[in-house]
Parts: sequence; structure tokens; C-alpha cells
Amino acid sequence: MEFVWVLFAFVCGLAAKLIHLPPLIGFLAAGFVLNFMGMKSSVFLTDLADLGITLMLFCIGLKLHVSDLLKREVWASTLGHMGIWVAFTGALSLAVGIAGLGYFDVLELQTAALIGFALSFSSTVCIVKLLEESGEMKTRHGQLCLGVLVMQDIVAVIFLVFATGKIPSLAALFLFALIPARPILHKLLERSGHGEMLPLTGLFLALGGYELFSYLGVKGDLGALILGILLASHVKSSELNKSLMNFKDLFLIGFFLSIGFTALPNIEMVGLSLLVSAVILFKFFLFFGLFSSLRLRGRTSFLSALALSNYSEFGLIVVALSVQSGWLAKEWLVILALAVSISFILTSVVYRQAHGIYGHYKEWIRRFERPECLPADTFVQPKGTEILVVGLGRVGRGAYESLRVLEGACVAGMDADHFRIEQMQRDDQNVFYGDGEDLDLWEHLDTKGIKLVLLALPSSEDSANITRQLRTAGYEGQVAAIARYQDERDDLLASGIDNVFNFYTEAGTGFAEESLALIRR
Repeated sequence: MEFVWVLFAFVCGLAAKLIHLPPLIGFLAAGFVLNFMGMKSSVFLTDLADLGITLMLFCIGLKLHVSDLLKREVWASTLGHMGIWVAFTGALSLAVGIAGLGYFDVLELQTAALIGFALSFSSTVCIVKLLEESGEMKTRHGQLCLGVLVMQDIVAVIFLVFATGKIPSLAALFLFALIPARPILHKLLERSGHGEMLPLTGLFLALGGYELFSYLGVKGDLGALILGILLASHVKSSELNKSLMNFKDLFLIGFFLSIGFTALPNIEMVGLSLLVSAVILFKFFLFFGLFSSLRLRGRTSFLSALALSNYSEFGLIVVALSVQSGWLAKEWLVILALAVSISFILTSVVYRQAHGIYGHYKEWIRRFERPECLPADTFVQPKGTEILVVGLGRVGRGAYESLRVLEGACVAGMDADHFRIEQMQRDDQNVFYGDGEDLDLWEHLDTKGIKLVLLALPSSEDSANITRQLRTAGYEGQVAAIARYQDERDDLLASGIDNVFNFYTEAGTGFAEESLALIRR
């Protein structure tokens, strides 16, 4: 049975990739095909899906800072969106019911509001997957999306407490002891080394947090998230996240398959799910309007709203509880399961074109910006820059520091990670905040004096896209980039980049040259 799931997941995932769609669309399709063929889900698949979600939330915590949740644009947009959305969709459901549409005509005010509440959540799984694939987890809009998702998760915990009647035990207060215990967790991570013990330590902490919170009557997923947040400030948090990435992605395949096993719809249910999916457009405009009113830049508001415009797997949990309690008909679980799947497909396809869409409609989108944007949405370019390093991860920072020694103050660095930039600025480094894929940035940046731009980014697609934006903005200097594989190097050279360094080859060359210097002195 397990091999059949793997076979269909592989075939459908590969088919989606070959037609330039995200593999998760193929995994969703595989679940529905298996269900149609009469296959049944199992405890193994459910456990696999749960493990994937637990690891995903733990990894989100590793990249999240508590201060982000306290920002007005995070909590105000989340609560404001949920309130307006529930009122709008509840009223819409009642209106459609009055018109006599099936399954809506029996809804009352309470059940209509409940459906609206279930659809108010955005999918953590889908959004995180998209942000990771596009390398945008630590960008301004990526962090904003994560903050909104965590706030929604907090609301979900409160709902489950009231819906299930399971009030956390008084012993749950001892969970606050995890805060002063953070140095112990950090020491544990330090002692885990860099080999196989590192991902095992991550699995232990993620599952340990889940079990601890569940035992004390709190949502277990929240425990995995909080354990990740407690480790976010550690220097090895990024390395830990990378060591868990493949495990998490593999386990999440079980989640996408399990959605297809929820139930099989009939023609009427398919039509209703398409109707429900069409309302996602209002979700986008509502998020965009709220973000803009909170003084975010047009690009930040647009990309964040686009990523959050989908339905969540948690909505299925809300509806399942409602069905068990007799508040909703069981057919609603099928309708919403299909609507969630459709929303995943829409987001996965549309968001891949997000930067191109923004570039086409940027003038219209900018009309909604407030006269003064938030400080976090502005950028200040250092004066006298002749060499600019874009991306200050391990490779980029190494290049930046070497160039500073060789060329001095004319070298500047830029990164989309606010916390990394703030830390380096405290160390008097000549760096500034900026997202390389931000078309607005290159239009406002003075590139006349810049002779060389180094793109130290993990994604070759991002490097190619930034190069096109640089040329469009009138930059005439040299561009260099890094690549991990030969095919990526060829593609980057074809995109107009002047020089591309193969990451592994150049590392080996540098190692050989410095080693030979030891015997040639």
C-alpha cells in the first residue's frame, strides 16, 4: 500500500514539474486519484502528515522573532481581516441560501459564521512551501506572512479550547519555564555537532515540544512552533533548519495526499467548491487594503496579500468538529476539502508570477500607498558605493569581508533579512536593507557610481531576475553571480551575467591555491 502512494506521488509530482507547475499540485492530484481508485487512507499516512506539519512549524519558529508578532501590521491585519471576512462571508452564505442554492439554504446565522471562520485562515503549509522555494522566507513580505500565520494559529488554539471543551490543565502554566530554560536548549544544540546528531536533535525538540504541550492540554503544534522560536536566536538555527528541510518536505507529501482522501465530491459539490474558491479574490483585496492602510509599501502589501490568498487545512479541522457536533452537514467537509485544494493550486500557480505581475501593474498598486511608509519598508543607500554585494549569507558575507579588506569603504552589502542587517550595522558594517527582487529598489537606487554587483544568492532564478531588473533600471556596470551546478551556470551566463562562479569548483580552487602557498613560501 505504501509503495502505491509513493508511486502515484512520484508520477503526479514529476508530471506537474515537467509542465512547470509546483510538485505539490501533483501530490494533491495523486491523493484524489488514489481515492477515486478505491484506495483508503491509513494511520501511517495520517502520522506522516502530522509529522510533516509538526516539523514545518518547528522550522517556522527557527526563522521567526517574537518582536515580529508585536508589530501592528501583523496583529492588526490578522484580527481585522478575520473579523471583516467572517462578517462578509457569513452574510454572503445567508444571501446565497435565500436564493435557494443547495447546502446553503439550510444554513443559519451561527453555521454561516462558522463556515466564514473556517475559510478565514490561510494555509501555513502552502505558503511556507512557496516562500521556501522562492527563497523569500526572510524578506519583508515573507516575515509578514509568517507573522500573520502564527497569529492565526494562536486564534486556532483559542477556538479549539472552546469548541472541544478541553481546557488546558493548571500545570500548563509551567510551560512558561521554557523561557528561562532557553540557555539549556541552546547548549543542547551546540553539543549536537554538525553530523547526523543535528537533524536528530531537531526531531527530538520538535516532537518533544509537541508531546509536552499535548500532555498539558495545549495544541501540540504550538509546542513545536514555540520550541523553534526559542532556538531562533542561536547561531546554528539556520544550519538546523537546512538539516531538517528534506525530512520536512518528504513528510509533507503525506499531508497533500491525505487531503485527496478526505472524500470524493459529486458534480454539485464541485460547482459549490468553485464558487467558494472564487471568493478568494475578496480575501486578496481585503488583505491588500488592510496592509496598505497600515502604511506598508505597495509591493509589500501586494506580495503578502497574494501569498495569503488561499484557504487553510485548519478550516477542514473546524468543519470536521462542526460536523461531529451536528452543526453542519457532512457534505460541507467534502466541499471545503476541494476548495482548499483548488486554493492551493491557484496560489501555487499565480504566486510564481507575482514579481512579473507587480512589475506590470506597479503604477496602479502604488496609488494605494500612504504618503509615509513604515521605516521597515524604506531603504537607505550608503554613499560612495562602487562594489555592491547582494545577499549576505555565508558566501556573500565572506565575499563582502574579503572585498572590504582589499577595496575599503567603497564596498557595501545588501540583504533582505532585517535582523542580519541590524546586527551587522551594530558592528559598524557598511550594509543596508534591501530585497534584490524589489523593482522599486533598483528604480530608486543610484547605480551610476557602482562598477560591480555581486549576486551571492542561493537561487539562480533570483540572480537572473535581479540582473534583468538592474539592466532595466539602467545599470551599465559588471554583474557576477554564484551557481551550484553547471546547468545553472550556463543559464545565468545566458541571462546576461558577466561572470558566474561555480560554488563548489571555486571553493576547491581556492583551497588548492592557498594550500600550495604553504610549500612555496
